[in-house]
Amino acid sequence: MPTELLNLQINPPKFTFVDLFSGIGGFRIALENWGGQCLGYSEIEPNSIQVYQHNFIRYANRDEPNLGDMRSLHKFPFTVDLITGGVPCQPWSIAGKLRGLDDPRGQLWLDTIRVIKINQPLAFILENVKGLTDPRHRPQFESILESLSAANYHLKWQVLNASDFGLPQDRDRVFIVGIRRDINQGQNFQFPQPLNQHPQLFNFVEGVSQEAVIKKKFSPQVLFGNHIPPARGRFQKNDELNDFFLFSDVRNGQTTIHSWDLIETSDRQKQICDIILKNRRKKIYGPKDGNPIPLAALQQLIDDLQESELNQLMQKRILRHIENQGYEFVNSKISSGINGVAKIYLAHAQAIATLTATGNQIFVATKSFSCQNHQRYKQEFINIIYHPQNYQEITPRDTARLQGFPDWFVLHKNPSIAKKQLGNAVPVPVVQAIAKLLLNFWL
Repeated sequence: MPTELLNLQINPPKFTFVDLFSGIGGFRIALENWGGQCLGYSEIEPNSIQVYQHNFIRYANRDEPNLGDMRSLHKFPFTVDLITGGVPCQPWSIAGKLRGLDDPRGQLWLDTIRVIKINQPLAFILENVKGLTDPRHRPQFESILESLSAANYHLKWQVLNASDFGLPQDRDRVFIVGIRRDINQGQNFQFPQPLNQHPQLFNFVEGVSQEAVIKKKFSPQVLFGNHIPPARGRFQKNDELNDFFLFSDVRNGQTTIHSWDLIETSDRQKQICDIILKNRRKKIYGPKDGNPIPLAALQQLIDDLQESELNQLMQKRILRHIENQGYEFVNSKISSGINGVAKIYLAHAQAIATLTATGNQIFVATKSFSCQNHQRYKQEFINIIYHPQNYQEITPRDTARLQGFPDWFVLHKNPSIAKKQLGNAVPVPVVQAIAKLLLNFWL
C-alpha cells in the first residue's frame, strides 16, 4: 500500500474537493499533497476508472462515490470546498476539428458551469488546452468566463507552461480559477510565477546518458542565413543547434532528417527530392497542405528530368506515384515519421514536445551527443545515434514522470492505454503550485 495513501487516512483533511473529469487523477495527486480529501469523482471512461480506483479508492478506508456522467450531475449530497476539472479539450484542438461548443464534448462546459453554480464551492480550478483562448474561439471562451463569473465568482485565467514548474515538457494549458465572491480578498488571487528550475530529459528518462552538454553559441546568420523560420518553438534558440531531430520527408529545417539522408542516394537524387519538397505545398498543385506533383510539372522544375529517375526513387521507397495526380513522398505524414521514428530528442534537452493522447512515438538518444559543428551536426547524429540505434522510445513510466506523476502511481498495464491516459492528464506540479496560492484564501 502506498505510504501516501496511508497518511491520508491518518491526518484530518485540511479541505475537501470534487474531482470532475478526473481521468487518472492528476488533480487529485496535487490536492492530496496539500492535505485535501476527495469527496467524489466524475469519470465515465472504463480504463481511466480502473486506474483511478486502483490508485485512490482501493486502499481508502471510506466510501467515495464515482459521481458518474457530468451531464447527469446536479446538487451534491455534501458540501465541498473546491471543484476541479480538466474539461475535455478535443473540441478546441486541431485533432478535434475545432468545433468548440458545437461539439457535444464542448457542451460539457455548460454542464460544468451548471454544477458549479448549483453547488457553490468556495473555489474551483479548471484546465483546458491553450487553443481555447485562440482568436477563433475567443467569443466562446469569453462566454464561458462570463457564465462562470455570473455564478458568483471572482475569475482569473492564465496560460501556464509545465516547463516553468520543474517538468522538461513544453506544455501550454489554460487554467481558470474562480473564488466565490464572499471570500475575503478573493479578487486578489494571482497565478504562481515560474520556478527557477531547469531540469533536463535525462533527469526523468531512465536508461539514457546523464552527461550534460555545454552548447556552443552561433550567429543566427550562420545557422539560418537571412531568414529565421517563424514557427520555431520556445526551446529552439536562434543561436544554438536544436536538441532534437525530426524525421520527415514533408518538412525541412535545421535538424530535419529525410529518408534520402538515411539510405544511399546520389547528389542528383537528393536534388530531385529537395525540389519536390520545396514545391509540394504550392497551391498550383492542389488545395491540400502538400500535393502530388505531375510528371510534366516536375520536368519544368528539374532540368533534364527523366521518368526513369523517379522510378529509381520509387524503388528506394522514397517516392510513390498516385494515378492521374503525380508523385509524392512515401513518408507523407509528419506524425508517422520515417521507419516508425517521428522524433529523437537528445538526453540533455531542456524539454520534450507536448505529450498527447495520440501517443506519438517519441524517442530519446541513449548516448551522449555533443557535436558542435553545424555543418556536420545531422550527419554525425545519423552515424553516432541513429544507425547504431542508440535511442529508445519513452516508456509509460517516463511519460508519467514528465507529467509529474510520482513513482508509486500504478499505471495501466497496456503501454498504449497508459500513454494515452497520461497524455490527457494534467501536469501535477502546475496544479500544485496553483492550489498552494489558492488555498491561502480560506485555510
